[in-house]
Amino acid sequence: MLVPIALLVGVLTLVAWWVHQTFTYWKRRGIPHDPPKIPLGNTSELMKTMQLSHILKRTYFKYKNKTDGPFVGFYVFAKRFLVVTDIDFVKTVLIRDFDKFHDRGIFHNERDDPLTANLTTIEGQKWRTLRQKLTPTFTSGKMKNMFPTVLNVGDELIRVFDEKISSSSPQTLEVTNLLARFTADVIGVCAFGLECNSLRDPNAEFVRMGESAINERRYGRLVDLLLFGAPKLSAKLGIKTLLQPVEDFYMNIVKDTIEYRNKNKVSRNDFMDMLIDMKLKYDSGNKEDGITFNELAAQAFIFFLAGFETSSTTMGFALFELACNQDIQDKLRTEIDGVLKKHNGKLDYDSMRELTYLEKVIDETLRKHPVVAHLVRITTKPYVHSNPKYSIDRDIGVLVPTLGIHHDPEFYPEPEKFIPERFDEDQVKQRPACTFLPFGDGPRNCIGLRFGRMQVIVGMALLIHNYKFELHPTKTSVPIKYKVKNILLSADGGINLNVSKIARQ
Repeated sequence: MLVPIALLVGVLTLVAWWVHQTFTYWKRRGIPHDPPKIPLGNTSELMKTMQLSHILKRTYFKYKNKTDGPFVGFYVFAKRFLVVTDIDFVKTVLIRDFDKFHDRGIFHNERDDPLTANLTTIEGQKWRTLRQKLTPTFTSGKMKNMFPTVLNVGDELIRVFDEKISSSSPQTLEVTNLLARFTADVIGVCAFGLECNSLRDPNAEFVRMGESAINERRYGRLVDLLLFGAPKLSAKLGIKTLLQPVEDFYMNIVKDTIEYRNKNKVSRNDFMDMLIDMKLKYDSGNKEDGITFNELAAQAFIFFLAGFETSSTTMGFALFELACNQDIQDKLRTEIDGVLKKHNGKLDYDSMRELTYLEKVIDETLRKHPVVAHLVRITTKPYVHSNPKYSIDRDIGVLVPTLGIHHDPEFYPEPEKFIPERFDEDQVKQRPACTFLPFGDGPRNCIGLRFGRMQVIVGMALLIHNYKFELHPTKTSVPIKYKVKNILLSADGGINLNVSKIARQ
């Protein structure tokens, strides 16, 4: 009887010691931080009353310029993180000392859950090699080839809007769902060569599977904690995150697309063509320049997932801000109408680049509502600071509070106001590096930002040219309320706007 009791006491003592060591890490280092609550750390409000990016924003403003170092301590459950509070140290993490902070520490399981092993999650040399292989697929020349395809889907978006706004009086529309279906169709055709028809069918499989991949997981909260806290152990245990129907759906689409194009000698100059070329190199023995089938499927999957949600959400936020600021909407419409008139009513890749005020509207939207509102890195090598107290051990998480930086009046006076002129060239030059981070920065920035911007510009240009967007007196939430249970910023309840057709002579 005494032996089991002794073992129990020993185990409990060990657990108590581990908990104490874990949750006093920053205190023992002398690093400023909010006292953690066991077992939730500094995230007791997470996904209950606050979104993570808003918790980080609060921490950023609480400690910025109030400590003797560039960051403060933070606990996400039992995992040790630091929150960067100095803008120059953001540059250190993302650019200057990138070799010490190049991984994200996100779960991926190449063997059992192959779609999770994509460019956003993989690490080290494997990431570097794949990034080098994929970078040529996102050049401006490749974007120009894909532009007509994006424009065709944009024209379909306008036809769908026209059908919903048949009368002369304004119609109330929830715009985020329509915009998600637009981006699903754009990426479906560019990444997979498929006419998804999501705009015509609200229940289209592409949209349903995309939403399922973002919002649903195989397991409950406890397994999610393991995936977050010990991603490498989780992979070794063979844990999968994606639901099986989601994995099967994307794997089968990729397989069928490759077989069809190879069999019928189909070439579309799209993203899938470029991936297939790399797979053919691998199959012919050129493994250095090629990719495997699973690697191809994973990149097509993340290209769809990343562009589908972020681009449509950005467009929704932009339409909301333009509805709140009619003078800006009028100014933007004048620019768009002028560029279209100059080019015989047609938008093409070159004329798109003349929409400079639209670019600023999009940038200001991304500043005020960055869909990816914080960045995560993991210290892959010890970092030595001039003040030894602020040196960083290996495997410490780094959180860059993008939302806080974007709302910092030091960089953006009156940050709650929507002012596209903040992105006039002279104003941009006056701000320090890394004060605008909707796509990240440095070697691990968003590889698809050119494509994402292109589809947003096309969609916004066509919508503002054809319609006026106004706030609904009761259905539009002002200011926007964000979903607290999402990792990405998105509007709770969608964005309901009054939409009316622009009368033209």
